Amino acid sequence: MAAADLRAELTCSICLSIYTDPVILPCGHNYCLICFEKTWDWQKSIKEDIFCPECRRIYRRKPKMQRNLRLRNIAEQFLSTDPEQDGTETSGNRKCSSHHKYLEYYCCEDGACVCVSCCLAGEHRGHRVELLSEASEKKKETLRKVLKKLRPEREETERGAQRLQERRREVPEKAAGETERVTALFRDIREQLEALEKQLLSDISSQKEKLSLTFSDLMEQLEIKKDELSRKIRHIEELCNMADPLTVLQERESHGAADNEGGRERHDIKVPAVGDLDVDLISETLLTGLAAIGTGVKGRIYGQEATDLILDINTAGNHVFVPWNRKSASYSHGPWGYPQSPERFRNQPQGLSSRIFHSGQHYWEVEGSESGDWGVGVTYPSIERRGDQSFIGNNNKSWGLCRWNNNYIVIHDSREAELPHVPSCRRIRISLDYEAGRLSFYELSEPIRHLYTFTVTFTEPLHAAFCVWGGSARLRIIS
Repeated sequence: MAAADLRAELTCSICLSIYTDPVILPCGHNYCLICFEKTWDWQKSIKEDIFCPECRRIYRRKPKMQRNLRLRNIAEQFLSTDPEQDGTETSGNRKCSSHHKYLEYYCCEDGACVCVSCCLAGEHRGHRVELLSEASEKKKETLRKVLKKLRPEREETERGAQRLQERRREVPEKAAGETERVTALFRDIREQLEALEKQLLSDISSQKEKLSLTFSDLMEQLEIKKDELSRKIRHIEELCNMADPLTVLQERESHGAADNEGGRERHDIKVPAVGDLDVDLISETLLTGLAAIGTGVKGRIYGQEATDLILDINTAGNHVFVPWNRKSASYSHGPWGYPQSPERFRNQPQGLSSRIFHSGQHYWEVEGSESGDWGVGVTYPSIERRGDQSFIGNNNKSWGLCRWNNNYIVIHDSREAELPHVPSCRRIRISLDYEAGRLSFYELSEPIRHLYTFTVTFTEPLHAAFCVWGGSARLRIIS
């Protein structure tokens, strides 16, 4: 007999598994003892006539059941030699290790696949169970929902990886470009310094030559004067040594002292005043040249010179004092009684620049007070003008750097991050590259320190923003 036919003969028609402790009914049909017991109890509970599941023979009372020992022995021998019991069964024909019956149900409480015997008399008795196919479909539906969430996340992760890959490829190119730019910049600086050095050395040499000629001319004149004086001294000495009074008195040559005795005015011989090296001119030329080189270097580094900014008085909060030149802002208990303006901040001690940036590269520098808290940044013109959302950085329309309790904090969209840098200088440079979407902050210490860079896709024009809190807080625009 083929294995498939033998399996069919040894399969209980109730549990569809190989017989476990089979019994035979008076009608001649065999069932697992536990299967018929559960079927009997179920039929009795619904008050139906008790019948054989196969031939439908009705029993008015529970029939006498005989254990079919021969069938049990055959079933056990079949199970011991069945190749499907070696652990290679598929999920559709795996069997319970306790009852050797097919796993047809899923226990929702224990999360286990079980057979009918486990449900009816085993450790999962009374638990809520589902057919494997139903439980599998439910789990598949859950997994599909998970997939629905994971796929976009994976796609975003892939896009992020691609962006990083692109940026990684860009780094060597940018590094090479920056190396070339810095090398050219320092080469140019050295050339300009060498030219300035040559100019200064030439100026010094020219001054030296002029002074040398002056000194030579004066020394020649003084030598002539000295010879003349020596001649006069010798002549006077000769007169003084003469014994003949008549000869001494008849001498008419002017002799200085004799003339003075005669009442005429005496003219003392003086060394003419001669100038020195014009050190002030040299220093001024040096400083002017170095300043011009520095200005040129700044222009090449930042794309242009520092942007000239002034504060827009119509945006200043009532607790912000802005002087006549509009180059600084300080906290005041005020209010200052500024005229009504829809652009004015109602609740925050802050203000904006009158200039607005639509494109390009810009930088400006500010100096903050030693005490008090202050902040700088940029914002869209559409920022709220009242309420907590109007604070710079407390919304998605502004970006700021604050010095708060002697710490640096960056803030955007109400998310704050404390920087590891301890403030060591009160001067801050703000650098904006509109097209590249970069807003950077630098501390102008020695050496200059990069504090933080926001990377943004700007969608509106930008104002520079200035904030002051506390009685002694002050900001001054120094560029």
